[in-house]
Amino acid sequence: MKKNILFTLLIAGLISCKSNKITTSNDVNSNVTIIQKFSNTINVKDAKKHLYTLASDEYEGRRTSEKGQKMAAEYLSKQYERFGIKGIEGTQNYFQIVPIEALINKRRKFEPTNASENVLAFIEGSEKPEEIIVISSHYDHEGIKKGKIYPGADDNASGTTGVLEIAQAFSKAKKAGYGPKRSILFMNFTGEEKGLLGSKYYVANPTYPLKNIVAALNIDMIGRVNKEHENNPNYVYVIGADRLSTELHTINENANKSSVNLDLDYTYNKDSDPNRFYFRSDHYNFAKNGIPIIFYFNGVHEDYHKPTDTADKINYELLVKRAQLVFSTAWELANRTDRLIVDIKDDSSSD
Repeated sequence: MKKNILFTLLIAGLISCKSNKITTSNDVNSNVTIIQKFSNTINVKDAKKHLYTLASDEYEGRRTSEKGQKMAAEYLSKQYERFGIKGIEGTQNYFQIVPIEALINKRRKFEPTNASENVLAFIEGSEKPEEIIVISSHYDHEGIKKGKIYPGADDNASGTTGVLEIAQAFSKAKKAGYGPKRSILFMNFTGEEKGLLGSKYYVANPTYPLKNIVAALNIDMIGRVNKEHENNPNYVYVIGADRLSTELHTINENANKSSVNLDLDYTYNKDSDPNRFYFRSDHYNFAKNGIPIIFYFNGVHEDYHKPTDTADKINYELLVKRAQLVFSTAWELANRTDRLIVDIKDDSSSD
């Protein structure tokens, strides 16, 4: 009888300990110290490894549907697998095949002979798994032109590196008992340089319902400093945060203040912006479907879309800080009690 009582108490104690761990995890999901702990796993050493690989000559500029792009897709899938993050619908399949017909863009004289791939990885939420935060980048670039490789180190090996680092940070948090309450879908799109083709295909053929996506955070070029900020490199352009949700802009600003404290530049967020960057990267295909977005961007520079956009010119410390901001914002979106409210109708349209 005494043994039975002791056994019962032991089991109860183990359950209590496990329960306390889960409770503690949920209670501190918005705690700055915990966020900072996992944000700090985003680091220069790993960022350099990813970026030097993706922007290497071996990857031949990652032109959509060609050898280098497919090598990059394999590299990305292997990294997600190494992090312990599953692919589509909990499988080891990380590729959404984008068929040839979805890649043809006669306006840009692009008619490939091979299909391509979006790369997807998914962390299921602990409490609201049906609600999803998207963190994305495009991983394609210009390929080889007139015998010269366009490595696309900033555009967009930098953003893709950021997504990988953020994914690893969330994976480490989950393994430590601090998994996100909402699900997180990491997406690396193909065909952006040819007309946002990969993201266009995704929203037309979603692996998870678009109505389930709470917000989409898109990273396109976060490794350089443009001329306008030569004397103040501690910045990032923020585009679109206030276009569909009054909350998203505030959440991102608060996340910045409590983490990396970058100068958030809203120059390109203006409706009057002649560059129209809001319409020029993959986030736009989500925004036009009513999904709140943020586009993180460092602006163009002298090596934009040139063979000289190389890995040695990246400011890795700055890339890490920008990725940490995205991580902190995503953490808040994934763990806050209420789903982000969509309360603004964006009447702007692309050409």
